[in-house]
Amino acid sequence: MRIRITFAKIDAMRFTGHLDLHHTWERTIRRAGLPLAYTQGYSPHPRINLASALPLGFTSDCEIVDIWLEAEMPTADIKAALEHAAPPGMRILDTRQVDDRAPTLQTIVEASDYTITFLNPVPSLGEKCQALLAADALPRRWREKAYDLRPLILNLHPLSDDEDRRQRISVQLTTREGATGRPEEVIAVLGEMLEDTRVHRERLIFKEMIPSQETA
Repeated sequence: MRIRITFAKIDAMRFTGHLDLHHTWERTIRRAGLPLAYTQGYSPHPRINLASALPLGFTSDCEIVDIWLEAEMPTADIKAALEHAAPPGMRILDTRQVDDRAPTLQTIVEASDYTITFLNPVPSLGEKCQALLAADALPRRWREKAYDLRPLILNLHPLSDDEDRRQRISVQLTTREGATGRPEEVIAVLGEMLEDTRVHRERLIFKEMIPSQETA
């Protein structure tokens, strides 16, 4: 039984990395008493598949993980068990069953929407966003590899200030393997420091919608 879970990763877990998040999910499923399935072979691994790594320090309301269970259960019961077992900083939003034959999440993620909040005033933020979008190329380096950031930015625009009167922008970036736009690189191109911002992932965008069989 393959279950797709949508969850929020909030402030208490914003400094939990991708690998640790995978381990957190394994522990949460165990605490929930769910019959987690494992791979076959000499070194079995829990069948847990996260859609897209969320960089350290970011928060999100749209993270998605697929888990496989060895027995059939109502998704409402699965959701209730996970809600009870989830650690601080993780909030279970939705559970639904999907076809076991559906593609893996990483192969169908196309893009992500982020909100970037600036903790300090950024002069001429709107003009900087326009200049970035108007650029023919934005040469960058990531882990010693040169690449062009510009085609990875699908959309970028200022938002209204938040309740604390802090400036914000919305940016949509590609999330495909080998072509991933990173919010921290957008922040750097705008001339700001990552530590002077808060980044929140708002939405994961997929190539195709996988029909659900049951929704909690």
